[in-house]
Amino acid sequence: MAISNPTAVPGAHAARPGAYAWAVLAVLCFVYVLNFLDRQLLSILAKPIQDELGISDGQIGLISGLYFAMFYCILAIPVGLLADRTNRVKVLAFSCGLWSAATAACGLAANYPQLAVARMAVGVGEAGGVPPSYAIISDYFPPGMRGTALSLFNLGPPIGMALGIAFGASIAAAYSWRLAFIWIGVIGVLTALFVWFWMREPKRGGLDVKPAAASEPVATLVNATDTPPAADTAAVPAKSPFWATVRLFFTDPVLVRVSLACAATQFMTYAVLNFTVLFLMREKGMELGDVAVWYAIVILLGVGGGMFVSGRLIDKWGPRNRTAYAWLPAIGLALAVPLFAAFVWAPSWQLALVFLLVPTGLNYFYLSPSVALVQEEVRPDQRVVAGALLLLVMNLVGLGFGPTYLGFMSDFFARTNPENSLQLAFYTLIPVYFVAIGMFFWLAAALKRSGEEAAA
Repeated sequence: MAISNPTAVPGAHAARPGAYAWAVLAVLCFVYVLNFLDRQLLSILAKPIQDELGISDGQIGLISGLYFAMFYCILAIPVGLLADRTNRVKVLAFSCGLWSAATAACGLAANYPQLAVARMAVGVGEAGGVPPSYAIISDYFPPGMRGTALSLFNLGPPIGMALGIAFGASIAAAYSWRLAFIWIGVIGVLTALFVWFWMREPKRGGLDVKPAAASEPVATLVNATDTPPAADTAAVPAKSPFWATVRLFFTDPVLVRVSLACAATQFMTYAVLNFTVLFLMREKGMELGDVAVWYAIVILLGVGGGMFVSGRLIDKWGPRNRTAYAWLPAIGLALAVPLFAAFVWAPSWQLALVFLLVPTGLNYFYLSPSVALVQEEVRPDQRVVAGALLLLVMNLVGLGFGPTYLGFMSDFFARTNPENSLQLAFYTLIPVYFVAIGMFFWLAAALKRSGEEAAA
């Protein structure tokens, strides 16, 4: 039986967020910048870390993939449950402080085991970052604007990656890779304190129009002032039992299929993200100074553009045809395949970056539509847990096994082709594109069937 959101009925889109809502979105995006910056700093600085600590591609893959994802994905569920029943802002602030302190600890690691433990601690903290943010945004922005709001929030990863590349590579080149971890960790702790004391918890479901039978007026932010919507416990809907939400999530064809499609996509995207800098430096001849400028620009324009454009497109096309939530990512991935292959083949890093720019954007056409779809499919009191379940599936598969797989494949090819082992490993990701495309068309079939059932 499909999960339906009884509160999402026509009229909710008329609400317009005020200045405070946009300020909250900006702060949440900055927290996400730190979240992803801390996560990707290891892959950006993999070469100097390998040189100092003497670790292999497979070990890099494990601590950036499986070891990190085990904590990040699994703990997102209990953290999501806690956030759905308590103050989501406080959960987010505490989590930000924890992962930032653990990031600083990475800069103090003297060997591989210490670095691995610190990375696991980063995963523990980051488990409480994204799911509460999804739900907070959905209670500051009404249906019809959530795709755009979530696409702006999802600019956090490309900005975080770009800043990590520019800042981390520059600091590592001038001083030490350790200082990059420590400085970014300190900035994160200060940000966590700001979120704790400044941001207010919004009312759950306050911008979702209630069923026609309900007599209560709709809470909106129409012509809102800078005063944020306060959490009104009297208006909060009855809290959904945790296991009931889990059961509904994994029995709803739409939610199951969007999770699996995202998982297949992230298997490829996280593998690429975690090894591209090492690939460009070791096999294409790029230097840290070049990485700090040119690769940062590619990530910012590519990933950021892909997320924002897809969010705008899904707000335009999604209300007209729900299958757009599936075919938009599928088309993006299909267009990316030949350009990605050209990037891997390119004989120089300059040409490789030219080919990488467009597929980097197209690879991320899936995220904003998928997150918006999940948030629209469930009730307001289920949003954090539903978002956490989405992250559990797609990150456990994508983040957990994508970098791990690519690292071990590189070690495998290094036995016979040590000069281009990562290039050969990258080629093995091309079939994953077609798996992800097929899964998004599988999702389209479920969305079409769901729409026909709703119409009937």
